[in-house]
Amino acid sequence: MTGQMRAARLHERGAKLSVDIVDKPSPRSGDVLIEVKACGMIPNFQNTLDLPPGYNMPELPAIYGLDAAGVVVETGSAVRGVEVGQRVYVNPARYCTNCDACKSGHVMACDYAALNGYYGSGTKSLQILADYPYGGLADYMTAPPYCLVNLPDKLSFEMAARWGYMGTAYAALQRAKVDMKTTVLINGASGTLGLPAVQFALALGAPLILAVGRDPELLDRVRAIAPERIRVHSTTLSAQSIEDWARVQTNGRGAQVVLDALPMYSSPADFLAAAAALARGGIHVNPGGVFGEVAIDMLQAMNHEQTYATSLWFTPNQGQEMAHLAASGMLDLDVYEHEIYPLAEVNVAMERARTKRKGGFSNYVVTPG
Repeated sequence: MTGQMRAARLHERGAKLSVDIVDKPSPRSGDVLIEVKACGMIPNFQNTLDLPPGYNMPELPAIYGLDAAGVVVETGSAVRGVEVGQRVYVNPARYCTNCDACKSGHVMACDYAALNGYYGSGTKSLQILADYPYGGLADYMTAPPYCLVNLPDKLSFEMAARWGYMGTAYAALQRAKVDMKTTVLINGASGTLGLPAVQFALALGAPLILAVGRDPELLDRVRAIAPERIRVHSTTLSAQSIEDWARVQTNGRGAQVVLDALPMYSSPADFLAAAAALARGGIHVNPGGVFGEVAIDMLQAMNHEQTYATSLWFTPNQGQEMAHLAASGMLDLDVYEHEIYPLAEVNVAMERARTKRKGGFSNYVVTPG
């Protein structure tokens, strides 16, 4: 496929994106070409345009865009099992597929690990970012077949463009082995990461979800999703600590799982306030955005048989499980409010996603088509 297309590119660190005319890509023998129908705009997207040391940014000018969904329009000669016309979410996780970490399923521990259209976290991630230079804020992008998630017809492209934050929450709950016996406390439950964590905890069978946040109105909306299983605590309305409140709700035991879904640059103090509610034998999982060193009393954690873990992104298989949950109706996706922008207004969408959100209920989407 030849010709040209539009793409939102970063030319200078910290600058606005520029919608440029560039050559339309052709898939290599092992890749597919996707016509992008929607690409999600996350709250901290602007922060990724000028990252601190320790993160690998793609070589500039770079096409950005993290959460893309669309239709396969061409397949490479060596691709099998993917058909033209297939509706897909494109998981941005890229990795080598051959190292011990990849083969054991810990793909984000790969030295080449990167998030296409975003940044790289692996020591060799710049190489794979160069292999896949087309992010989702473009008319077309190339991708390896291993990253594709097949979308059911009832799942819109706009909703699938939210799959990144939703998958991050789902993978964290899976890491904690949440099931029908688990009490889960979600710190930041009304936010972009926290709201899907609440929804997936419900879908996985958690009988009691302790939803912690600041905004009481947003928390009321969270509780309304399943009032018989969700209890909420506003840190701005109540003088009671998160720990004291959680222990009252659980007859003194605490939460068997604490998931930290705080936004980027949140403080260690906010992290520790919820971590204090962890039950004996419980697990704390952090997929959230706390920055800075967190002081954990490891002797107490050991004596209480507690585990502290992190979770970064999610696998295509987990993305497919989420799609099945959506197709079955176990997720109430009607709670999300889509605000859709054309590619020409990508900077407007980025600013509104950062400043005008109604908590996790807002879903900002750019539609290149």
